Amino acid sequence: YISVNEYSETNIDGVYAVGDVCGNVELTPMAIAAGRRLADRLFGHPSLQNAKVSYQNVPTVVFSHPPIGTIGLTEKEAIKKYGEENIKVYKSKFSNLYYGPWKVDPSEKPKTAMKLVCAGTNEQVVGLHVIGMGADEMLQGFGIAMKMGATKADFDSCVAIHPTAAEEFVTMFPWGLGSQESGAKVSPLNGAASPEPELKK
Repeated sequence: YISVNEYSETNIDGVYAVGDVCGNVELTPMAIAAGRRLADRLFGHPSLQNAKVSYQNVPTVVFSHPPIGTIGLTEKEAIKKYGEENIKVYKSKFSNLYYGPWKVDPSEKPKTAMKLVCAGTNEQVVGLHVIGMGADEMLQGFGIAMKMGATKADFDSCVAIHPTAAEEFVTMFPWGLGSQESGAKVSPLNGAASPEPELKK
């Protein structure tokens, strides 16, 4: 691999490297994101002079049958990083509603399995994992939420889209019993209004 710093700079002035050759997260969209941040920093507006890509909480999908999606830490990684006493795990396994009308014994219907790995007293979601139909499509939105520091309470505060598999992440048992803390700058909890954009003066 080519050694680079957090700004994609090699040890030779003016020579940069991004993507798989750096050995970080070897995914095409990750290389594109790193290239965009580098271009922003080198050629963009002065406000972007410190732009760099983050390699944390990168949504990743294995396009298998069924697909597998993962963001953040595994349960084992979270325990190692934060200590077992600071981890709470939520799990669910079910037959996707898509298979509801199929004339097949319920035990034969393909299953979906989900896991939320939460850390700290605020139950920040540090890992999200799913295998099942639609895992690939549902992951992007949850990736945004995790990048913003979403907590289990933030997930619980989101109204479910029914009937979907993704709704299981926002209705996962036990629902609404955790610490009522938000990871957002403006808390969406308990019916609070959504944040308003800052307008030009």
